[in-house]
Amino acid sequence: MKQSLYDKLQVLEPAGQGMEKEERLRAATRPLLSWYHEHRRILPWREKPEPYSVWISEIMLQQTRVEAVKPYFDRFMEALPGVQALSEVTEDRLLKLWEGLGYYSRARNLKKAAQILIEKYEGTLPSSYEELKTLPGIGSYTAGAIASIAFGIPVPAVDGNVLRVISRLTGSREDITRQSVKKAMEELIKGVMPEKDPGSFNQALIETGAIVCLPNGAPLCGSCPLASLCIARENGLIGIIPVKAPKKERRTEERTILILSKDGRVAIRKRSNTGLLASLYELPGLDGRIPRELIKGALGIQEAVITPLPEAKHIFSHVEWHMTGYRVELTDLPEGDYLWVTPEEIKKTYSLPGAFKAYTKLIR
Repeated sequence: MKQSLYDKLQVLEPAGQGMEKEERLRAATRPLLSWYHEHRRILPWREKPEPYSVWISEIMLQQTRVEAVKPYFDRFMEALPGVQALSEVTEDRLLKLWEGLGYYSRARNLKKAAQILIEKYEGTLPSSYEELKTLPGIGSYTAGAIASIAFGIPVPAVDGNVLRVISRLTGSREDITRQSVKKAMEELIKGVMPEKDPGSFNQALIETGAIVCLPNGAPLCGSCPLASLCIARENGLIGIIPVKAPKKERRTEERTILILSKDGRVAIRKRSNTGLLASLYELPGLDGRIPRELIKGALGIQEAVITPLPEAKHIFSHVEWHMTGYRVELTDLPEGDYLWVTPEEIKKTYSLPGAFKAYTKLIR
């Protein structure tokens, strides 16, 4: 059987000639911090690293690009400037503020954590790394980021950017999708973290991965503060490291999306409280690709003006929706657990996930 590149890499001895991994990373500290203080991006949560703002930004930045997060962060902080406000916000308001960021469980976990902070910590985030990890939605990376940036505690914050930088720097051919590899990387970084300003050290590693040692495309080695220490660069392995096991193929689902309208109102409904997009509002839909002539029967109605809409696609982490759509202008209301709202209410009050964006923008 022909071996894949990934399989071949697993039998190679890890690089590490000369300088040991910890020694190499220790040697990288000074140039890394120097580069960071000169070249770091100016970000709203970075300039005033208070615990609440660091927490909110780090949750938003999970699975989301920095440039996309900026306007959401400003709007969120204006609406919910502290733990008390976050603990009391209604779910509809919270999800509307989050609309477009995706992974809505992050927003719900923020509110759950805020309520715990009110009950147990007098409305403030604990400075303990271990206590931070007990809060909903906070794992080892986020706890490390908050603890180091907001409280100056020397604990690592290892995300995908850091895994990529350290793997290339040390020539590691270990699969960075494995939890054991991430844990080993955390221990390696913990052993060399400076006691002074550990937050900048963590952010320097993250920033290097985000804007120099890029995740997609060729890294900007000529601008990298770690270029002279990097084993992957020295040995021509930039295109191979970091190593990731092949992802499972996403399954494809056909969906038919409906804009049901009557008397200036549009139908939305809540999804079930489990599974994909749990408990979120959606445009009504049908499984499969339903032909136009079968729409009335599927809805149990006799009269309607049905207009085809453009096809669309939305990619989730493990599934891909291929959607066809129709505008259905109704004479009578169909049976079903629908909420009939105005386009203005959708704009201001009710949050619909980005999966429906191609159709929500057609609501008039």
